[in-house]
Amino acid sequence: MTKSMPWIVGIIGVVFIALALVYWLTPAAGLPHFLPGFEPGSDRVHVTHALGSLLVALVLFAIAIVWFQLSAGD
Repeated sequence: MTKSMPWIVGIIGVVFIALALVYWLTPAAGLPHFLPGFEPGSDRVHVTHALGSLLVALVLFAIAIVWFQLSAGD
């Protein structure tokens, strides 16, 4: 189980990268309804949401890398 956890964390990081791109490239009216920041008729781009998602992705990648390095020593 612990051998697959870094992979799962890395995949979740990739999902957050994709989410950051969606927030960066899509105006608020074009976002899917289930995402925070959806505003009908708005042309605003949620840069703060994009940066937040990118930051979460980078933290998840760092956790996955450290986890790989720690498990490689076993």
